[in-house]
Amino acid sequence: MATAAQQVYSHITKTPGVCSGKPCIDGTRIRVENVVYMHKRGAAAAEILEAYPDLNLAQVYAAISYYYEHADEIDASLAEDATWKADYERVKADYLSRRPTK
Repeated sequence: MATAAQQVYSHITKTPGVCSGKPCIDGTRIRVENVVYMHKRGAAAAEILEAYPDLNLAQVYAAISYYYEHADEIDASLAEDATWKADYERVKADYLSRRPTK
């Protein structure tokens, strides 16, 4: 009887109720997508470590590795966040333009 291969991701956890169940770096509330966002914009590991000093190099590379195995999942999450931010900025600008001036 064949069994499904178990997937273990060193340094990456997905816990319901923590960061909306999105993949995080173990022992932190730093989402994989936060690291990937910087990585996709050309940041080197050293720059990511400067931005997230609680991480170590193994955790940064684990997040990047997880991304390459789950690119669709992480890219969709990043796109969703970008859409939300754009909608928020549009609504905020609309609200501010309608607000009476003093």
